[in-house]
Amino acid sequence: MSFTITTPHDAATAAALAPRERETLQHIARGCTYLQAARLMGLSKHTVDAYLRRIRAKLDITSTAELTRTAIALGL
Repeated sequence: MSFTITTPHDAATAAALAPRERETLQHIARGCTYLQAARLMGLSKHTVDAYLRRIRAKLDITSTAELTRTAIALGL
C-alpha cells in the first residue's frame, strides 16, 4: 500500500511568500522550534511567529504538520 501526499499548493504559492517567510517555513519544516528558527535567522521569536501567522493566512493552513507537509511539497 502506498500513499500520495497531495496539496493544493504549487510553485505559484511559494512565489507568493516573501523570502523571509520561505526561510522561516524551511526551518520549521526541518523541525526547528520557533525559538531555534529565530536564532538561526537573527530574529526574535515574536517575528518568527508573525511570519508563520502570515504564511498560515496566505496558504490557508492551520497546523504545524500541514506547514511541514506543504514545505516538502513545495520543495523547500
